[in-house]
Amino acid sequence: MKSRQTTASRIFHIVMYLTALLWLVPLLWMVRTAFVPQDAAMNLTTVVAPTLDNFTEVLTSAPFGSYYLNTILIVIGTLAVQFFLITLAGYAFARLNFWGKDVLFTLFLAQLMITPDVLIFPTYQLMVKFHLANTLPGIMVPFFASAMGIFLMRQNLRSIPEELEEAAKMEGCSVWKIIWKVYAPLLRPTYVAFSLVSVSYHWNDFLWPLVMVNDVNKRPLTLGLAVFAQAYETGAQWSDICAATCIVIAPLLFIFLFFQRQFIESFAKSGLK
Repeated sequence: MKSRQTTASRIFHIVMYLTALLWLVPLLWMVRTAFVPQDAAMNLTTVVAPTLDNFTEVLTSAPFGSYYLNTILIVIGTLAVQFFLITLAGYAFARLNFWGKDVLFTLFLAQLMITPDVLIFPTYQLMVKFHLANTLPGIMVPFFASAMGIFLMRQNLRSIPEELEEAAKMEGCSVWKIIWKVYAPLLRPTYVAFSLVSVSYHWNDFLWPLVMVNDVNKRPLTLGLAVFAQAYETGAQWSDICAATCIVIAPLLFIFLFFQRQFIESFAKSGLK
């Protein structure tokens, strides 16, 4: 019986590694193409010395520095407000008792079943009324409240013993200090996990910025990459496009690889699979 389990485990691991390798093939092809000349981009059998000319061409042909700055402002600005709001809302749903709490929390969870793309038209109309069209705040405001973030905070706060809050109250701490001095440090893995989800979503978001922004100087990386890829009238220059794609996705890859343990731990604590 034990030998059968060992064999099944080995087969499972082999299949898992092969599947992971299959998912890595496009990424490996992109990285390889980004560092080879144009004439060798589509010939996988050609062995050439790596070059940085493609990256130089990309950075001189399009204002990717401006795209980066706009994207960082959108991501960090949205995440900062989300941290503040989901912490307060998560504490309210986890620790406070008020009329209609369960119904209100259910309504928050119902938002997870509605994709943001469905609400693009009414959201755009609302941003126009607030005079936020064609602005970076217009891209950020609709995402300040996050149902997923509130759910994560509530689940993790409920796993923390209430005795900590009672002890803090006995020491004279206010609710505000309890939230930010007692609970916030304990929720660090949750913040990291939510940050990865939020940053990756807003870093890669394309449709909403496309609707909101017309000014070239306010484009995020996704719009800049799309415009750059369509700029060639004679066909796609795959080496340049792959180099530009590497520039866009590199920060996300490094962030996920660095914080993947906290990401997995937080979702394990919240009960998500």
